[in-house]
Amino acid sequence: MDKYKRLLLANKAWVKEKLSLSPNFFQDTAKEQRPEFLWIGCSDSRVPAEEVTGTQPGEIFTHRNIANLVHHNDFNLLSVLSFAVEYLKVKHIIVCGHYGCGDIQAALSMQHYGVVLDEWLHQIKDTYQQNKELIIQAGSLAAQTDKLVEINIFEQLKNLIKTDTIQKAWHEERRPTLHGWVYGLSDGLIKSLYTIEPGSQIEDIYKFGN
Repeated sequence: MDKYKRLLLANKAWVKEKLSLSPNFFQDTAKEQRPEFLWIGCSDSRVPAEEVTGTQPGEIFTHRNIANLVHHNDFNLLSVLSFAVEYLKVKHIIVCGHYGCGDIQAALSMQHYGVVLDEWLHQIKDTYQQNKELIIQAGSLAAQTDKLVEINIFEQLKNLIKTDTIQKAWHEERRPTLHGWVYGLSDGLIKSLYTIEPGSQIEDIYKFGN
Protein backbone atom coordinates (compact mmCIF):
# COMPACT_ATOMS: atom_id res chain seq x y z
CA MET A 1 0.00 0.00 0.00
CA ASP A 2 1.24 3.48 -0.86
CA LYS A 3 2.08 5.34 2.32
CA TYR A 4 -0.22 8.26 1.55
CA LYS A 5 -3.19 5.88 1.41
CA ARG A 6 -2.48 4.95 5.02
CA LEU A 7 -3.25 8.55 5.95
CA LEU A 8 -6.63 8.40 4.27
CA LEU A 9 -7.50 5.14 6.02
CA ALA A 10 -6.39 6.59 9.34
CA ASN A 11 -8.65 9.58 8.74
CA LYS A 12 -11.66 7.31 8.27
CA ALA A 13 -10.81 5.47 11.48
CA TRP A 14 -10.45 8.81 13.32
CA VAL A 15 -13.85 9.97 12.07
CA LYS A 16 -15.44 6.72 13.16
CA GLU A 17 -13.94 7.04 16.63
CA LYS A 18 -15.09 10.65 17.03
CA LEU A 19 -18.62 9.82 15.94
CA SER A 20 -18.77 6.87 18.32
CA LEU A 21 -18.05 9.26 21.21
CA SER A 22 -20.17 12.15 19.96
CA PRO A 23 -22.53 11.65 16.99
CA ASN A 24 -22.77 15.42 16.40
CA PHE A 25 -19.05 16.13 16.78
CA PHE A 26 -18.41 17.37 13.24
CA GLN A 27 -21.72 19.18 12.95
CA ASP A 28 -20.93 21.08 16.15
CA THR A 29 -17.33 21.95 15.24
CA ALA A 30 -18.39 23.03 11.74
CA LYS A 31 -20.63 25.78 13.14
CA GLU A 32 -17.84 28.01 14.47
CA GLN A 33 -14.45 28.09 16.12
CA ARG A 34 -13.79 29.83 19.41
CA PRO A 35 -10.27 28.87 20.43
CA GLU A 36 -8.74 30.53 23.48
CA PHE A 37 -5.20 29.85 22.32
CA LEU A 38 -2.95 30.83 19.43
CA TRP A 39 0.01 28.46 19.09
CA ILE A 40 3.11 29.68 17.26
CA GLY A 41 5.29 26.62 16.95
CA CYS A 42 8.08 25.02 14.98
CA SER A 43 7.20 23.12 11.81
CA ASP A 44 9.01 20.04 13.14
CA SER A 45 6.75 17.05 12.51
CA ARG A 46 7.44 15.68 15.98
CA VAL A 47 5.69 18.56 17.76
CA PRO A 48 1.99 18.53 16.77
CA ALA A 49 0.26 21.16 18.91
CA GLU A 50 -3.05 19.37 19.50
CA GLU A 51 -1.51 16.01 20.27
CA VAL A 52 1.14 17.17 22.75
CA THR A 53 -1.42 19.31 24.61
CA GLY A 54 -4.27 16.80 24.50
CA THR A 55 -6.64 19.30 22.90
CA GLN A 56 -9.44 18.79 20.39
CA PRO A 57 -10.17 20.40 17.01
CA GLY A 58 -11.34 23.96 17.59
CA GLU A 59 -9.36 24.56 20.79
CA ILE A 60 -6.07 25.87 19.35
CA PHE A 61 -5.52 28.24 16.42
CA THR A 62 -2.14 27.28 14.98
CA HIS A 63 0.73 28.82 13.06
CA ARG A 64 3.97 26.89 12.49
CA ASN A 65 7.18 27.82 10.76
CA ILE A 66 10.89 27.03 10.83
CA ALA A 67 12.15 27.62 14.41
CA ASN A 68 8.88 29.28 15.58
CA LEU A 69 9.98 32.77 14.54
CA VAL A 70 8.02 36.02 14.64
CA HIS A 71 9.33 38.00 11.69
CA HIS A 72 7.89 41.49 11.26
CA ASN A 73 7.87 41.06 7.48
CA ASP A 74 6.18 37.65 7.59
CA PHE A 75 2.67 38.52 6.42
CA ASN A 76 1.55 34.93 6.81
CA LEU A 77 2.25 35.04 10.55
CA LEU A 78 0.99 38.61 10.90
CA SER A 79 -2.32 37.74 9.24
CA VAL A 80 -2.72 34.72 11.54
CA LEU A 81 -1.91 36.92 14.54
CA SER A 82 -4.38 39.59 13.45
CA PHE A 83 -7.19 37.11 12.85
CA ALA A 84 -6.56 35.27 16.12
CA VAL A 85 -6.41 38.40 18.27
CA GLU A 86 -8.88 40.74 16.56
CA TYR A 87 -11.57 38.29 15.42
CA LEU A 88 -11.20 35.08 17.41
CA LYS A 89 -10.35 37.06 20.56
CA VAL A 90 -7.83 34.53 21.83
CA LYS A 91 -6.85 34.97 25.46
CA HIS A 92 -3.43 33.34 25.28
CA ILE A 93 -0.63 33.20 22.72
CA ILE A 94 1.92 30.43 23.12
CA VAL A 95 5.30 30.48 21.39
CA CYS A 96 6.54 26.91 21.67
CA GLY A 97 10.00 25.78 20.62
CA HIS A 98 11.61 22.43 21.29
CA TYR A 99 14.89 21.14 22.58
CA GLY A 100 17.20 19.57 20.01
CA CYS A 101 15.84 21.88 17.30
CA GLY A 102 17.67 21.19 14.03
CA ASP A 103 16.88 24.66 12.74
CA ILE A 104 18.53 26.29 15.74
CA GLN A 105 21.53 24.02 15.32
CA ALA A 106 21.67 24.97 11.64
CA ALA A 107 21.74 28.64 12.59
CA LEU A 108 24.70 27.93 14.89
CA SER A 109 26.68 26.46 12.02
CA MET A 110 28.47 28.22 9.18
CA GLN A 111 26.90 25.93 6.62
CA HIS A 112 25.12 27.35 3.57
CA TYR A 113 21.54 26.07 3.28
CA GLY A 114 20.38 28.13 0.32
CA VAL A 115 19.30 31.75 0.02
CA VAL A 116 15.79 31.42 1.46
CA LEU A 117 16.66 29.33 4.51
CA ASP A 118 19.83 31.32 5.20
CA GLU A 119 17.81 34.54 5.24
CA TRP A 120 15.19 32.97 7.49
CA LEU A 121 17.80 31.80 10.02
CA HIS A 122 19.56 35.16 10.06
CA GLN A 123 17.42 36.37 12.96
CA ILE A 124 18.55 33.41 15.06
CA LYS A 125 22.18 34.16 14.27
CA ASP A 126 21.59 37.72 15.49
CA THR A 127 20.10 36.36 18.72
CA TYR A 128 23.13 34.12 19.16
CA GLN A 129 25.52 37.01 18.62
CA GLN A 130 23.70 39.15 21.20
CA ASN A 131 23.82 36.35 23.78
CA LYS A 132 27.06 34.65 22.77
CA GLU A 133 28.75 34.48 26.17
CA LEU A 134 25.72 33.01 27.91
CA ILE A 135 25.23 30.42 25.17
CA ILE A 136 28.88 29.32 25.07
CA GLN A 137 28.83 28.87 28.84
CA ALA A 138 26.17 26.16 28.36
CA GLY A 139 28.94 23.77 27.27
CA SER A 140 28.50 21.19 24.50
CA LEU A 141 26.97 21.95 21.12
CA ALA A 142 23.77 20.19 22.22
CA ALA A 143 23.60 22.29 25.39
CA GLN A 144 24.33 25.48 23.45
CA THR A 145 21.58 24.60 20.99
CA ASP A 146 19.06 24.11 23.81
CA LYS A 147 20.10 27.37 25.49
CA LEU A 148 19.61 29.22 22.21
CA VAL A 149 16.24 27.49 21.82
CA GLU A 150 15.14 29.02 25.15
CA ILE A 151 16.53 32.47 24.38
CA ASN A 152 14.98 32.40 20.90
CA ILE A 153 11.55 31.75 22.40
CA PHE A 154 11.88 34.83 24.59
CA GLU A 155 12.99 36.92 21.61
CA GLN A 156 9.86 35.93 19.70
CA LEU A 157 7.69 37.00 22.63
CA LYS A 158 9.45 40.36 22.53
CA ASN A 159 8.76 40.56 18.80
CA LEU A 160 5.07 39.93 19.44
CA ILE A 161 4.97 42.82 21.91
CA LYS A 162 6.37 45.11 19.20
CA THR A 163 3.35 44.50 16.93
CA ASP A 164 0.45 46.91 16.69
CA THR A 165 -1.94 43.97 17.02
CA ILE A 166 -0.74 43.03 20.50
CA GLN A 167 -0.38 46.59 21.74
CA LYS A 168 -3.90 47.49 20.61
CA ALA A 169 -5.43 44.41 22.27
CA TRP A 170 -3.51 45.06 25.47
CA HIS A 171 -4.65 48.67 25.58
CA GLU A 172 -8.30 48.05 24.75
CA GLU A 173 -9.07 44.61 26.22
CA ARG A 174 -6.20 43.62 28.52
CA ARG A 175 -5.47 40.46 26.58
CA PRO A 176 -3.84 38.21 25.43
CA THR A 177 -1.31 36.80 27.86
CA LEU A 178 1.90 35.68 26.13
CA HIS A 179 3.59 32.40 27.03
CA GLY A 180 6.97 30.94 26.12
CA TRP A 181 7.03 27.15 26.24
CA VAL A 182 9.59 24.52 25.26
CA TYR A 183 8.85 20.90 24.36
CA GLY A 184 11.21 18.03 25.15
CA LEU A 185 11.54 15.59 22.28
CA SER A 186 13.15 13.03 24.57
CA ASP A 187 10.43 12.99 27.24
CA GLY A 188 7.36 14.58 25.65
CA LEU A 189 7.01 17.17 28.40
CA ILE A 190 6.28 20.87 27.94
CA LYS A 191 8.04 23.34 30.21
CA SER A 192 6.74 26.85 30.78
CA LEU A 193 9.67 29.28 30.55
CA TYR A 194 8.13 32.74 30.35
CA THR A 195 4.80 34.50 30.93
CA ILE A 196 4.17 38.09 29.87
CA GLU A 197 0.96 39.64 31.14
CA PRO A 198 -1.09 42.22 29.20
CA GLY A 199 0.13 45.73 29.82
CA SER A 200 3.72 44.74 30.48
CA GLN A 201 6.41 47.30 29.79
CA ILE A 202 7.14 48.13 26.16
CA GLU A 203 10.32 49.96 25.23
CA ASP A 204 9.42 53.48 24.10
CA ILE A 205 10.90 53.14 20.62
CA TYR A 206 8.50 50.28 19.82
CA LYS A 207 5.32 51.88 21.19
CA PHE A 208 2.49 52.84 18.88
CA GLY A 209 0.29 55.81 19.69
CA ASN A 210 -3.09 54.79 21.12
